[in-house]
Amino acid sequence: MELPQTTSIPIEPLPVDSEGSKESIVQQFNEENPEESIDRLALAQLTDEELREKCETILTQRIKDGDKQAIFQLGQLYFELEQFDKALKYFEKAPETDMQSKYQMAVMYFDGIGLAKPNYKQALDYMKEVAACKLQSCRHLVHGAEYNIGRAYFQGYGVRTDYQEAERWWLLAADDGNPSSCVRAQSMLGMFYSRKDSLNLQKSAFWHSEACGNGNLESQGALGVMYMHGIGMKKNLESAFECLSEASQRGNVYAMGHMVAFYYHRKLYTKCVDMASRAAQLCNVEEIATETDCQANYVRKGISMACFYYARCLDKQLGIKNYKELAKQYYSKAYDYDPDVCAMLQGIVTHGKI
Repeated sequence: MELPQTTSIPIEPLPVDSEGSKESIVQQFNEENPEESIDRLALAQLTDEELREKCETILTQRIKDGDKQAIFQLGQLYFELEQFDKALKYFEKAPETDMQSKYQMAVMYFDGIGLAKPNYKQALDYMKEVAACKLQSCRHLVHGAEYNIGRAYFQGYGVRTDYQEAERWWLLAADDGNPSSCVRAQSMLGMFYSRKDSLNLQKSAFWHSEACGNGNLESQGALGVMYMHGIGMKKNLESAFECLSEASQRGNVYAMGHMVAFYYHRKLYTKCVDMASRAAQLCNVEEIATETDCQANYVRKGISMACFYYARCLDKQLGIKNYKELAKQYYSKAYDYDPDVCAMLQGIVTHGKI
């Protein structure tokens, strides 16, 4: 899986701990005000709106009482409610040493959340402050900030594009595959080393393996493809099937496309048609990419593959009745989602391999 420079790389969001949750805010209130405490039954009976209002009241009072941490918590509450103007107001009010607020402001500035337009330079400055923080309270933020700095260098956000700097920051964020580091950085390195300009398939396989082991869905699909074709590692169809099957079940559409191909080439046409027909019905690429945390361009490739193989099965009556007109629709749909994938598969058909 290559990472084109034009691809929009997702940001690493703020690692939120339980202390900022609505339930923990109420729990802390109960501990500090036992005479006014809210029991669990009463808490469970509150609507989301009532719970939000209760937390807002509690945090506003804490801020008046001089609780500086409550400033971030109230900003985060508004952020989660998508009241971004209020969120930014409280993040900006937070103390200079509050790195959680700076991280969240950087996220907003990078992606223009609640703003007229992004402010990449300010976002990068904030992320570098977070990455340089040596306080124990900042440790959970550092690797996410390092990943986002690498993202900025790779895509030229607030700085000149510099792939070597992007690689350096992502390696820091990945922290030798540490599960508590930034797993997204590990997956991104797997894609980075698949690029023509930074090609190292052994490193790509290593980092996808690390990310997969730490639960990354996109790398699980990529690793399955690498096992399938012996890319950067010894070919292993059993491991390929295991990775692709599980990734497909978890919603990786690119893995689904390759599972469809796997079934087709082993003449398991009923299974091929079953999965291909389901994948071919998918349409909201950006929504799927967000939900699965996978690259949108690879979601398109997966749908394109599924459509093409489904059309082939329809056309040749493989595992399904002959629907030549319907087949034409899915050939066309395959092209619409990814012309390159469609052309590649058509070439394989021409050479009699499908």
